[in-house]
Amino acid sequence: MNTVKRQEIFSRLRAANPHPTTELEYNTPFQLLVAVILSAQATDKSVNLATRKLFPVADTPEKILQLGETGLSSFIQRIGLFRTKTRNILTTCQQLIEQHNGEVPRTRTELEKLPGVGRKTASVILNTAFGEPAIAVDTHIFRVANRTGIAPGKNVLEVEHKLLKTVPKEFRHDAHHWLILHGRYICKARKPLCRQCLIVDLCEFKGKNWGEPQVPLSQQSDQ
Repeated sequence: MNTVKRQEIFSRLRAANPHPTTELEYNTPFQLLVAVILSAQATDKSVNLATRKLFPVADTPEKILQLGETGLSSFIQRIGLFRTKTRNILTTCQQLIEQHNGEVPRTRTELEKLPGVGRKTASVILNTAFGEPAIAVDTHIFRVANRTGIAPGKNVLEVEHKLLKTVPKEFRHDAHHWLILHGRYICKARKPLCRQCLIVDLCEFKGKNWGEPQVPLSQQSDQ
């Protein structure tokens, strides 16, 4: 894929969604951090259902620590791996208080020292909370980048590096969100909705799905 194609792809994605953002619900960097930790191997919808009840009760490291393991678990027990996530969040809260005055650190190095925070989670925080042009490569972005030819790679780190290198600078901050949403709702794993795809003519995927007309996106349920 060449530069001209990439420019057009992201121009179209921007035109369709000028101000993309995460579907996780949050008001502060700390709330976003908790939500992203909870979202590992879970849907944004399930995380939002939990945090809508959790955050009105506990929305700071101090308040979540006061809940304790049993209290926090009661809010997130329907989310996958909730026991591990409970321990990680409580330990993260303790570290934030002891090492960062209760604030979410703004560097990748410090973020990745927090329990339950890997490279992908750190990239989400840096991008969405602090406005940095980081790109967190999840399964959706990995699939879209490879399938379309935007930034093919054998692993998530290779795809991330290629995206940061090849996505035009003007689109780099929002590329993360556009690609996730495109993968979640259009370029799906088993059956991509090529008939609804606004970049289908630029996509280099050889197995494009030209089957029966799909249900309009507005009528689809949350994934």
